[in-house]
Amino acid sequence: MKATLFVVAGALGAVAVAWALFPVGRDWFIRSFRSPRRLRWITATLGGILLLSLIACLVSPEQLGWCAVPMLLCGAGLVVGFLVAPTMRIEHAMAVQPRRVLAIGAHPDDLELACGATLAKLADAGHEIRAIVMSNGSKGGDSLVRVAEASSGSEFMGVAEVQVHDFHDTNLSDHGQEMVQAIEAYIKDFQPDVVMTHSGHDYHQDHQAVHSATMRAARHHSSILCFESPSATRQFNPSVFVDIDGYVDVKIHAVAMHRDQKGKPYMSAERVRSLAAFRGAQVKKSYAEGFEPVRLLGSAVGEF
Repeated sequence: MKATLFVVAGALGAVAVAWALFPVGRDWFIRSFRSPRRLRWITATLGGILLLSLIACLVSPEQLGWCAVPMLLCGAGLVVGFLVAPTMRIEHAMAVQPRRVLAIGAHPDDLELACGATLAKLADAGHEIRAIVMSNGSKGGDSLVRVAEASSGSEFMGVAEVQVHDFHDTNLSDHGQEMVQAIEAYIKDFQPDVVMTHSGHDYHQDHQAVHSATMRAARHHSSILCFESPSATRQFNPSVFVDIDGYVDVKIHAVAMHRDQKGKPYMSAERVRSLAAFRGAQVKKSYAEGFEPVRLLGSAVGEF
């Protein structure tokens, strides 16, 4: 009987370690809980001690009594953790009237950097999120890798579909009419309630080109919000804010999934968190993302 309990405890420890450290489990923790890294490492540590205790018992059966103590404590810790964890889940209410949101970015990592937390929060609330990325980022990295990262980042945030075009980055202004046609076709097919894109107050020429193309393509649309990129100018002046408390770690992880761009200063967790804190302070919240409204119809936004 005791041997069976030890095996069960060891199996529980192995599962806890694997779930906390493997990519699928790691993403689940980050997407589901506040302070996900702390919770992950506590789970992995307790599970690891359980597993090591089982191994020690198998190697030295005479130490069975001593091994039982850490196994009992860690097992109890995991059980308590499973009971307490639901109180740490990211809180989000389900929308009574889900909206359709179209987010348009210039490069594969733009949406995660600019409005990743907002997109994740909206997806969790039941809104349908789709995205268009105008270039595959070949001038700034490996295009095949960056397209795959755009797909995985979007999936992590909860975006239902991402369409990546291959217009030449750094020269998107040369493809203005083609981009307008692509956006127009998508808007006609998807019929979004809200369109999100780059601000015109942005130093990056590609961001300016996508902003201009979106303004032309969505010229008859009633609700357009412009998000804040790392290259936004001092003239960027948001007046619409989304409370992203609980979603900052989600955004940081979504940005980090773009490993091809790792090392660039604006990709760092510190930079992402500090901007979210700054925008949050402006609206008396812990964290927020800010948007400039080109125009905004209240009934289109609803329970945003």
